Amino acid sequence: METATPAQRRVVRPRADALRNRERIVAAAREMFVEFGAEVPFDEIARRAGVGNATLYRNFPDRDALAREVVCSVMDRTSEWVEEALTKTGDAFETLSGFVHFSADERIGALCPMLSETFDQNHPDLVAARDRITDLIEQLMARARDAGQLRPDVEFGDLMIAVTQLTRPLPGTACQGIDRFVHRHLQLFLDGMRAPARSELPGVAATVEDMRRA
Repeated sequence: METATPAQRRVVRPRADALRNRERIVAAAREMFVEFGAEVPFDEIARRAGVGNATLYRNFPDRDALAREVVCSVMDRTSEWVEEALTKTGDAFETLSGFVHFSADERIGALCPMLSETFDQNHPDLVAARDRITDLIEQLMARARDAGQLRPDVEFGDLMIAVTQLTRPLPGTACQGIDRFVHRHLQLFLDGMRAPARSELPGVAATVEDMRRA
């Protein structure tokens, strides 16, 4: 029986400069998707990242691949924040509030609409990132609900729809221009989620399943 030689078993790792280029491309794309939308020209992204067009296309052969990497990286950073928050004790509702404000700073409201267009919703990377963040957010909400701080008629979809809508730039306005209003409006929304409820919500709660079918 033949066995692999050390040379055959060696894993080829990307060079450090190649990794830095990829990170710069993703960071530049995130900024420009927020500022100008998903159709921003690739050469403009490459210019802001400080790389050549060939380097950009070598890392991301098409717009879907780049957009998916940007959205997954935002979800991964948010998941890491939530995972760390769940290891700490303290006020459960304040932790949930911290997640909401962190999500606003990550520009979720500007980036998430890209997923509803011509995006491959079933790509394994996207599914894994989405399932991870969904589970973690539900844990945050369950903890606040169990502590009697989150009103019981609020579900995952209610939270995420509101966060997305309240952090999305209005038509004709720059994303950065609404920063001074976003956290104020999010806090008004969060205060409305606190238990005990001061009124009965109309309609029905939006669940995870509702969000996936939308």
